[in-house]
Amino acid sequence: MSFMHPFYLGVIDLKYDKKEKTIQGSVKLFTNDLEATLTKINRKTVDLINSKNKEETSKILFNYLSKHLKLNNNGKLTPLKFIGYEIEQEAVWMYVEFSAINQPKIVNIECTLLYEQLKEQINIINLEVNNSKKVSKITNPETTINFQF
Repeated sequence: MSFMHPFYLGVIDLKYDKKEKTIQGSVKLFTNDLEATLTKINRKTVDLINSKNKEETSKILFNYLSKHLKLNNNGKLTPLKFIGYEIEQEAVWMYVEFSAINQPKIVNIECTLLYEQLKEQINIINLEVNNSKKVSKITNPETTINFQF
């Protein structure tokens, strides 16, 4: 099943957990756009909805996210941990965590999700630190957003 839509939008929601010293959140992308991008990169069909091997699909998603979503906290690159994913109608929800985060003051996020496939891609990034919410938009070919708390 193919779903056409007139805009290309991703949403990244992240929240700092002071107790756990992590930034946790979700990445939401249109399924058909992500499948097309992953198929192009991997040179084989990637079917997220009818995945026969969820572990292999998780690995493909982790590899993609770790290359295209990077978080730098107070001058230090923080590794991405992939928690899992789920399909919801026309969207894929992927859950991520960045560990060993000291109190964020300056957070730089590099985001190039779906850029290789969609020249019109826009990604909205929401970041919450200690009840302070910041929102920004990044449009292909822009790559970096800076948040200060």
